[in-house]
Amino acid sequence: MGTGLPLLIILVAGLASGNSLVTGASAVLLFMESAGFTSAIVFLEEKALQLGLVFLTIAVLAPLTRGRITTEQICDTFLTLPGILAIIGGAAATYISGQGISLLTRQPHIVSGIILGTIIGVIVLRGIPVGPLAAAGITALLLRIFGYR
Repeated sequence: MGTGLPLLIILVAGLASGNSLVTGASAVLLFMESAGFTSAIVFLEEKALQLGLVFLTIAVLAPLTRGRITTEQICDTFLTLPGILAIIGGAAATYISGQGISLLTRQPHIVSGIILGTIIGVIVLRGIPVGPLAAAGITALLLRIFGYR
């Protein structure tokens, strides 16, 4: 259980903070590890991020297919201050999240700090866990500001 101990700690922290995503992910990985599904864990390590991003993008684009966002509303995005700021915000978030992927690829151990910070943010600041990529991206920018690479 030596390799499972960090996941068990994350599972407990996820339960304590009410973070169902962290709780579920750590529980699934603990189960897979204890059941000996090593090749599935390797697959998830290599592909789950891309698959998750595909599903996230589908969720964001789904309102287009249901007619909840019209062509007129899309065009208005380019002509109003809120729309223009949304475009800037989206571009900034994408850039920051990309920096997070790079950081997690180079320093995967940093995820423990990101998880702990997320739990603190949920419990103490009453925030909403938006995901490890955004948190890793902000961490990457902070590291750059403080002179770390």
